[in-house]
Amino acid sequence: MEQTALNLIAITVFSITLSVFVTPLLSISPFVPALATLSLLGLVTVDTLTFNNRGVTLLLDALSPSKHRQRVIHHEAGHFLTAYILGIPIASYSLTAWEAFRQGQEGVGGVQFDIADLEQKVKNFTDFPAFLERISTVWMAGIAAETLVYGKAEGGESDRFYLQSALKLAGVPENNYAQKERWSLLQAKTLLEKQQTAYQALVIAMEKRASVEECCRVISESLV
Repeated sequence: MEQTALNLIAITVFSITLSVFVTPLLSISPFVPALATLSLLGLVTVDTLTFNNRGVTLLLDALSPSKHRQRVIHHEAGHFLTAYILGIPIASYSLTAWEAFRQGQEGVGGVQFDIADLEQKVKNFTDFPAFLERISTVWMAGIAAETLVYGKAEGGESDRFYLQSALKLAGVPENNYAQKERWSLLQAKTLLEKQQTAYQALVIAMEKRASVEECCRVISESLV
């Protein structure tokens, strides 16, 4: 079971446990908290096994504060801008779990790349090292963007997973992963620092849910 589902269960069970001490004062049957707990466990289990935790993800994302949503936008703008500059084709983007769900994607949102084009590049092993260098920078750009704006990154676990998976596919020794991650992060940070005007313009465009084409136009007009 996903950690988000477990956290939701833990919080709810704790709240219901506390309610046991309150229900007698309100003349509520003690069976009500027990029934609520069993119902929650059942719903979360069905969501986990049948819908891959999409229900829990949608609920938690809907309840997330506005500060978190702004952080997500800045994170994804880092991916978007870096991908555009490094020539990685962008298919779409989403900034909430609901937007991702409507696009048929899992998770809480993100920048989606042109998979067909990427697969073609991966098949050409002559170009693979250069491509790996670029896509690694793109994957670390979300963390770099958060760090530049907020001082530290809260997201990025999946980005690191993708990077490590690609390094494994490329045959890079595992003891070199950390060094490669730091280098890619530095490359992304340097690029974002140089293109702050384009980055800020892109953040505004993504806040308005501008199309991919419009976001690309905003970037091209702001690059230095």
